[in-house]
Amino acid sequence: MTTVILDISRLISRVRHATPSGVDRVEMAYARGLARLYGEDLHFAAVHPTGRYGRIERGTAIAYLDELQQRWSAEDGASGQRSIPSILPWMLRLLPRKPVRQNGERPVYVHVSPHHLTDRSKVQAILAAENARLLCMVHDLIPIEYPEYARVSGANLHRQRMETVAACADAVIVNSAATGRSFQPWIENSGRDIATHVALLGTEPIPAAADEALPQAPYFVCLGTIEPRKNHLLLLNLWRHFAETMPAAEVPRLVIIGRRGWENEQVLDMLERCPAILTHVDEIAGCSDRRLATLLRNARALLMPSFAEGYGMPVAEALSVGVPVICSDIPAHREVGRDAPDYVDPLDGPKWKAIILDHASKGSAWQGQVERLPAWHAPGWDDHMAIVQQAIAGLSL
Repeated sequence: MTTVILDISRLISRVRHATPSGVDRVEMAYARGLARLYGEDLHFAAVHPTGRYGRIERGTAIAYLDELQQRWSAEDGASGQRSIPSILPWMLRLLPRKPVRQNGERPVYVHVSPHHLTDRSKVQAILAAENARLLCMVHDLIPIEYPEYARVSGANLHRQRMETVAACADAVIVNSAATGRSFQPWIENSGRDIATHVALLGTEPIPAAADEALPQAPYFVCLGTIEPRKNHLLLLNLWRHFAETMPAAEVPRLVIIGRRGWENEQVLDMLERCPAILTHVDEIAGCSDRRLATLLRNARALLMPSFAEGYGMPVAEALSVGVPVICSDIPAHREVGRDAPDYVDPLDGPKWKAIILDHASKGSAWQGQVERLPAWHAPGWDDHMAIVQQAIAGLSL
């Protein structure tokens, strides 16, 4: 069987964190999925926080992944990042060893996070040391296509990542056809033959609801990092309007789950200093999987008014447990949600207002979506990994 090497640099870099990002979850899913498919033929490797590259002993890597996943499930991140002294034992155990090349063997190196892709020379050195072919995941090109939504240096850094992928990858996995279309010009400009495989991300199983306190009023959940492209400002302005024009007892609650990102001054000002919404909006920066599951399963609907997405994982997660979704009408959301959600232009404030209030009162739009939900089927990690396995087999010929 083909030797597969999975880069887990991203997960090792998150050793101090209790709650995961979407990319963290994807790298974890690959670790579990490839282990099932390849067994002892799967090897782990990483660029350690010290900058050193090498292989991670299999038992150590699996023990670390187990602990990290347990932390995600049970902890809410309220205590902040772990201290440097507390994570030093793991940093020592996870120090990589120099790879030993096997004569004639050409393993497939799988890289599914942006970690160290800005450094093309490092990626090339890794591939040379391993004598490997590269299978890389492209999550999105949003910082390049919409630089106004990224950090100041975000577009240039992401351009460097895409240049590395185009120069070094032998095949790519894209998480949606929309992402594949965005990356196609980079393949054409590279002049290289890079196979592209579309594989929708699997939907993580959502734990059963726990016995935790919930908002008394009907409430909506908005899930994701607080950053400009997520369009939280639309929702906050709507909730201010609700608070100013409706009896307080009739205003639904908004629960925003996600860490604070960048370029968010106006959103943060509203969250912290707008009196009209303070009693109707909750912000949860760190949320354990158990608490997230409870909040999501009991919500009237998930709200996703994003201007741009590479995939839209929260849409799939909500639909997978029968929770209605109101989301922006963009290609990535259409691809994952298909006919189930209620789609609204991200700039159409009056329509967002009308459909949110309809769902709050379990009106006709809410009822219509509830009737559509049974026909929607969640993308699965088994299907995703089957496509990855085909991509790896194609590189092994």
